[in-house]
Formats: sequence, C-alpha cells, structure tokens
Amino acid sequence: MKLLLTRPEGRNQSMAEALAQREVPFTIAPLLQVVANNAADHEHKKKLFYQSDIIIFISTNAVEYADIALSSEWPKDKQYFAVGQATYCALQDKGIAATKAPESCQQTEGLLTLAQLQAIKGQQITIVRGVGGREALASSLTERGAKVDYWEVYRRACPQLAPHTAYEWREQAIDTIVITSGEILANLITLVPKELFAWLHACHIIVPSARVYDQAIAAGFTRVTNAKAANRDAVLTALGLQD
Repeated sequence: MKLLLTRPEGRNQSMAEALAQREVPFTIAPLLQVVANNAADHEHKKKLFYQSDIIIFISTNAVEYADIALSSEWPKDKQYFAVGQATYCALQDKGIAATKAPESCQQTEGLLTLAQLQAIKGQQITIVRGVGGREALASSLTERGAKVDYWEVYRRACPQLAPHTAYEWREQAIDTIVITSGEILANLITLVPKELFAWLHACHIIVPSARVYDQAIAAGFTRVTNAKAANRDAVLTALGLQD
C-alpha cells in the first residue's frame, strides 16, 4: 500500500507523521488551494458574527481565516459549534470552548442531532465557511426557526500540476488515495489525464462521507471506503492502520 495525501498545503502533516510511524509509504500532493476570500464585505459579516447567538464552523480553514479577519479578538459570549474533530481542535487552539458533532457522525447530519440545536426559534446563527458548499445545515436550522447567515472567509481553487505529475504517481505505485472533500475528488478527476483513468479507477479511495462516497462511485471508482470523517484517526481506521 502506498498512499497519496491530497489535503491543502500544510494540512497533511498529522497524517504523514502517523504513516511514517507505521512505515507506510506516502506521497503528498495538495489537490486543493485555499485562499482568503475578498474582504470587501467582512465588516458587515463581522457585525452579524458579533450579534449572533450561535456560531458554527464548517472547517479548520474557516477557523483560521476567521481568526485573521477578527485579529484574534474572539467574542466569548457565544455558543460555538464545530462540524468535526479537527475543527473542534482548531477552535480549542484559539481558546474557544466549542461543542462538536457526535463521534458517530462528524458531519452536518450529526451536528443537527445535538440537543443544543433543536429549540432555536428566534436565534441568530452565523455559519462560517468557504465560498459555496452544502445548504443542508442552513436549511435545517432555518426550518427550526433560526435566522441564519453565512460568513464566507475563504475560497477554494484547483491547483496547477506539472504535466508529468500524475504519471509519476502511477510510476510510484500509488494505489490508495485519501480524499477529504468533494472538491478534492473533483480536482483529482480534472487533473489526471484520461489515459491514466484505468490506473486511477483501480486505486482504493478513502472518502469522508456518504455524499463523497456516492460522488466517487458515480465517477467510476469501485474500491471506495467511507471513513465517515476527515480526521486522521478516522482515515487510519478506514485504512486498517489504527492501533
């Protein structure tokens, strides 16, 4: 087994260290770029942020880019929520006490089961995320009577790869690819030349959710495992490498 780690720059370290400890070979190739969103409307969005009763973070990038926009001045009188373990830890690193989605479902659907997000009629909620993404969370919270706004603090982009890069992956005998979002899967398919699709579709794909699992199957992959989360421990378990 040789893995391809595809998270954005600087986000593969924890997984790389775990694989190195287990003497599992890997290659790092970020397949998603994350950059700060246009700050033109940040002042208006920050005002809504400070007025909110509940603030939900979708990703670690949302935490990091919000921290920059806030100049690390976080209001303490809010209820903070994190979709996953990594996002929860990112908030902890900023000194923010948060509630995370249950271990059994560290996704939007899990977050929506939390008792604190049931009786929320009249509450002001800000969802901090990147540009675009699923609407299921906001729709469900709105149906429960909350007023929901987005603060989109970053945007995603597809990186440029040298023409020979994907051929090198095949030559390196990459047979397992860790995918942590639907955007990364889409970028992978876009960046790999069609003449390499036989190799690509033969790879074992690790995905973070049922949604991305369905996306992978629809794209022609046959060896797909749903880790049910994007954090390191979930991926290691899906790979059969967790102690």
